[in-house]
Parts: sequence; C-alpha cells; structure tokens
Amino acid sequence: MKNRLKVLSFLQYFIWGAWVVTFGAYMIRTLGFTGMQVGDVYSTKGLAAIIMPGLLGIVADKWVPANRLYALCHTISGLALFFAAQVNEPAVMFWVMLVNMMMFMPTMALSNTITYFCLGKAGLDTVANFPRIRVFGTAGFIVAMWSISLLHFELSNVQLYIAGTASILLALYALTLPTVPTAERSANQSLASRFGLDAFVLFKRPQMALFFLFAMLLGVVLQVTNTFGNPFLHDFASQPQYADSLVVQYPSMLLSMSQISEIFFIMAIPFMLRKFGIKTVMVISMLAWTLRFGFFAIGNPSPMGMVWLLLSMVVYGCAFDFFNISGSIYIEKEVSPQIRASAQGLFMTIVNGLGAFVGAKASGAIVDHYTVSGTRDWHTIWMIFAAYALTLAIVFSLGFRYKHVPQEMAQVRH
Repeated sequence: MKNRLKVLSFLQYFIWGAWVVTFGAYMIRTLGFTGMQVGDVYSTKGLAAIIMPGLLGIVADKWVPANRLYALCHTISGLALFFAAQVNEPAVMFWVMLVNMMMFMPTMALSNTITYFCLGKAGLDTVANFPRIRVFGTAGFIVAMWSISLLHFELSNVQLYIAGTASILLALYALTLPTVPTAERSANQSLASRFGLDAFVLFKRPQMALFFLFAMLLGVVLQVTNTFGNPFLHDFASQPQYADSLVVQYPSMLLSMSQISEIFFIMAIPFMLRKFGIKTVMVISMLAWTLRFGFFAIGNPSPMGMVWLLLSMVVYGCAFDFFNISGSIYIEKEVSPQIRASAQGLFMTIVNGLGAFVGAKASGAIVDHYTVSGTRDWHTIWMIFAAYALTLAIVFSLGFRYKHVPQEMAQVRH
C-alpha cells in the first residue's frame, strides 16, 4: 500500500511540476503577456482554491468516495490543460486555466485524504509515514521540471500537453485504489453537519483561527515564487554577460534544486514536529522564506552570484515543507476522521485559495510597478517580498500561543 501511495504522490506533483514554474515564462516571453496578465492567470489558482477544496472536501466526506471524486477532477483538469495549450489570448487563458484550477486544486487535499485513510487502515503511523510518501511527490515535481527543461519546452505549450496526459493517467490509476468510505449519517445531525460545515468549527478555537490566518499570509509568498521565479531567471538573458549562462539556458533545472532540497527537509519533519512543535517549525519556515527572497535579490549567474542563487534553492525546501506539509499533519492531528477531507480542504482553501489569490494580484502589481521599458528591477522586488516574510515571522512568533507537548505529535488520529 505504501508503494501504491508513492505512485499516487509522484503523479500528483509531476502534473504540477510540468507547468506551474515554467508557465509564467511561457506567457511572458512566448505569448507576450504583461506581469499583471500573468498574475491574473496565476490568480485562478487562488480563486479556485477559495471555493473548490473545501466544497469537494465536504462532498468527499458526505457523499462521494474521495478516490472516485479525485479521478473525476483529474479527468476534467487534464482536458482543460489540453485546451489551454492552444490559447494565446490573456482573457481566454484566464478562463481556461480557471477551469483547470477548479478541478486540480481539490486534488491536492484529496490526495492527502486518500493517503491518511490508507495509512490509518493499514495501522501505520501518520507522522512517520506520510512524509516518506509525500517525498515521492517532490520527486515527481523534480522529474517533470528536468524533463521540461532538458527537452527545451520551458517556452513551449508542450508542457501543457505533458501535464494533461499525466492528469488523465492519474485519474485512471486513482480508480484502482481502495474506496474511501463516506461518513455515516445520523438522524440527529445538526444542520451544519448535514451541509458538511463541521470543519468550520475549528475557527471557534483561537489557536486554530490564528494558525489559519498565518497560513493564508504564508500562502501569499508561496504564490510569489511559483509565479515569478522562472521569469526572473529568464530575464538574465537580456544582459550580454549572462546570455549564454546555464542559468538562462536551463532555469528550471536550477529551480529544481529547490525540490531536491525538499527531499531532505521532508524527512526531517517527523523529528522537528515531535521535538519542537508546530509553532517553532512555522517560524523556521517564515525565516527560510525571508532568506529565499533575500538570496534571489543578490544572486546572478556570475560565479559568486550563483552561490546566492543555489542557497536560495536550498532554503526553499525548508520554507515550503516546514509550512505546507507540517501544516497538513498538524491539521490531521487536530481533527476527527469524520471531517478529515473537509479540514484538509479548508487548509488548502486558506493557503492556496485566499493566500494565493492575494499573492498573485499583489506580486503582479509589484512586478509591473518596478518594470520600466520592459526591464524589471528584480532586486527591489525580491527585497520587498523578503521584508514581508520577515515581518510575518516576527508577528507570528509573538502572537501564536502554543505549548508543545512532545508526546502529542506521536498520537495522530487515524
């Protein structure tokens, strides 16, 4: 079962890695979109995630087995990607990618739900085993990025065809997994329970409400790096001394160092959560985001500048995993199995919905503001994002009240 779940995770993030990092450069350099137009297209991720993960999480909890709903979502998402490959108008691209994102974003939470259920059914410890399975998702992301880069598809619509094909294959594979049962209905259910709104009671707990607030604010920075990391590296081509550098020729391969870094940090999550607790792990993540953007601000393809770019890739693994994956495990610990899918969907909505939407709009506006005659002032842009992440770390460390009990993280509900 663990091996089957590793395949699920690999394909889930292979689809994501095939286009999410390189699509911005394709739209800017091949289709001629502006920074704001690119931000608008990427904001579809946030718009979709505001509604769909939570909504389909409720559907999976109440009515349709999670793996079957997962398969349906990937089928529609794959077809949308095929259509997007033929689009070259900003307005049309926005709507097509909105359909794609409305179907893809719920699958990230649903894949967690399926994995947690299968691990629990097999009597396996979630904290210990989930990161070992999720690391194969990172491997899938890396393989996709390297494939797109080595085949020189970064500025081509072929990346969308590859992602769409993988999505259809994953839909078929999901149907072979164990059926995740829906929650049993009770005659004395509350109205909120009947409509699947149980997970929203988490907001009544101040600690959880504050956790979700900062999760949303961190979702902003995650969107920034996904949208503009690749265009930033491609822009070095406009400087003659860097035009033939490996950074310009294979930017996705450099960015994939971020995912390679993830592999090591994912494996450290069980120890970090048990030893230090979610608050310390989240603060470390925020500080790592600060370094990620700070190193981008001073990095370039020169020998010394490459050191800073590589360091930015290294700290990304800590920034992403210590927030995204640790947060998912923390949510799993805090909720009952009856609202597992709803709670994971709510977390996805907060991070990749509200946070991503704000991040896409704000980052697009900032990039355009610091663009003069087609030249972007990346140093200033990245320093603004670094200051934002540092501010989050300071406020969170002062405001989030959490007393860590080491034994608690070893007792994750199944």
